[in-house]
Amino acid sequence: MRLSEVAGKVCLTFTGHDLEVSGVNTLALAGPGEIAPLLSRSYLPQLASSAAGVVLCEEASAPEGRACLLSPNPKLDWARVVALFARPQGCMQGVSPQAFVHPEAMLGANVTVYPFAFVGARAQLGEGSTLFPGVYVGEDCVLGRNCTLYPNVVLMAATVLGEDVLVQAGAVLGSDGYGYAQGPSGHVKIPQVGNVVIGSQVEIGANTAIDRAALDATRLGDGTKVDNLVQIAHNVQTGRHCLIIAQAGLAGSSTIGNGVVMAGQSALRDNISLGDGVQVAAQSGVGQDLPSGAMVGGSPAMDIATYLKMSLTLPKLPELARRVRRLEKALAERQDKTKESSHE
Repeated sequence: MRLSEVAGKVCLTFTGHDLEVSGVNTLALAGPGEIAPLLSRSYLPQLASSAAGVVLCEEASAPEGRACLLSPNPKLDWARVVALFARPQGCMQGVSPQAFVHPEAMLGANVTVYPFAFVGARAQLGEGSTLFPGVYVGEDCVLGRNCTLYPNVVLMAATVLGEDVLVQAGAVLGSDGYGYAQGPSGHVKIPQVGNVVIGSQVEIGANTAIDRAALDATRLGDGTKVDNLVQIAHNVQTGRHCLIIAQAGLAGSSTIGNGVVMAGQSALRDNISLGDGVQVAAQSGVGQDLPSGAMVGGSPAMDIATYLKMSLTLPKLPELARRVRRLEKALAERQDKTKESSHE
């Protein structure tokens, strides 16, 4: 594409020569036919030696003598520019004869099913959806339009996906929730008879597990993005546009509001509620309800300001301990001298 065409597609203005653009790259690696991003002023030293033909940047940072795409929000617009050049995964269309599609399944128009995928009885695949090799879609599952399931994704029975859902390789949706009753002869499994319901524009990372509800449904709201290796337990409810990052864990029946951010390896205890816009720092353990807008860190989780002060103090603890021991020793010696003088 020519630079003018790129600018028109993302509704940005450009300066400099209307050159031919072949792709995108970093400032350090881009060539004369590529677009590179200047996302912050910290990258200015790289700009001086960059061979990039086009720089996407704010107008105030635009270098002279170079073609530029001018953006009020470079990070957001960079995502849109990259999408223009991103090559879609996959190499086939239609339903492979090496896939198994149950006679009672219903497939919409332009559905692609790769070899060795399985589609169970009464499953419904929305228009334009794609199932890569090794995908299992159980009976009574429903996929909205334009869903993509990458290799070895598993949707157990009655799982529901909205429109434009992307599930990365190896994720499992609808496996049994972890529920047992204690009996005299050991642990008795509680049947998990609910399902999983995923909203639209949701993305689910590789090897993530989302358990079916004991009753009713485990639900993820529209626009929520789940990273790799996340555990979402039975009956969890999330709001819209949440970010749940790698190795986070949400225990059973926990509820989070809209726009909640759970950083890597953070965790929620079961049956607690987080309000809208809550942010949980990495490796934090939340054991109580949090109001909307709360920012917490640590385990057990505490207000983020307290947590940051505590984090700054921790490296000083060994020296503080030595100082306390010296003070204790000096105090004990002074007390001994006081006792001796009183006896005299």
